Amino acid sequence: MTYQGVLTKMESEFLEPIQYYLVFENDFININQLLEKRITLEFVVYQCLNCGLNKPIFRQGFCKSCFFDIPQAADWIMRPELSTAHLDQEDRDLEYEKKVQLQPHIVYLANSSNVKVGVTRKSQVPTRWIDQGAHEAIEIVEVPNRYLAGITEVALKEHVSDKTNWRNMLKNDIQDEDLVAWRERLKSYIPEEAHDYYIANNTETNLVFPVDKYPEKPKSLNLVKEKQYSGKLVGIKGQYLIFDDDRVFNIRSNEGLVIGLSL
Repeated sequence: MTYQGVLTKMESEFLEPIQYYLVFENDFININQLLEKRITLEFVVYQCLNCGLNKPIFRQGFCKSCFFDIPQAADWIMRPELSTAHLDQEDRDLEYEKKVQLQPHIVYLANSSNVKVGVTRKSQVPTRWIDQGAHEAIEIVEVPNRYLAGITEVALKEHVSDKTNWRNMLKNDIQDEDLVAWRERLKSYIPEEAHDYYIANNTETNLVFPVDKYPEKPKSLNLVKEKQYSGKLVGIKGQYLIFDDDRVFNIRSNEGLVIGLSL
């Protein structure tokens, strides 16, 4: 059986374990059902997620010209403190920016390879934590716009990491942390503008990923370079497919590739 379509990040369901779905234009696959099966991935062409053209992907699933033009790839996406919609100031497309920036956002702590601080729209909890491969997470503040979340993250990352070590996350080289205690320790560093939005009474969320075998030395699969790869799928964590030879394939970083997947 063969499927073909353009890669976008896997959809997920917050169950135990997490359920993952690869969604194509006219089909979808429950990836959990492929565990312990040998699958073949093949690179076909590029397809920019914005213009749809067969042009090399630059970042985030977009070709280079689209990346530097469309609001979905503006700097405030990765650096929320640069958001300006709350000031009625346009970056690339004010209507889009208001739609995304002027909604409730969460600043959170997640533990994937280590405790890190992050920002996401409230509507993306717990999806954001699943995508990062976090086995535990907790909300710190809930603010009404992206800017306030951004400046809170900037302040807190002076005292806690804002990065994930993807290799340690995939090796499951992690330890449990008391995220409530972390939240309490970081409270005093929250900017004054966001202090009233501090969440004082919540508990951490735990996540279980469908992994039968963790890689000892994860090696990233470059499908564009190799063109085709076959291996037995032994796990899914974050946005990674994990194979029995320690190869791992990051779906998120390969968005915009048209691939063939055969069983």
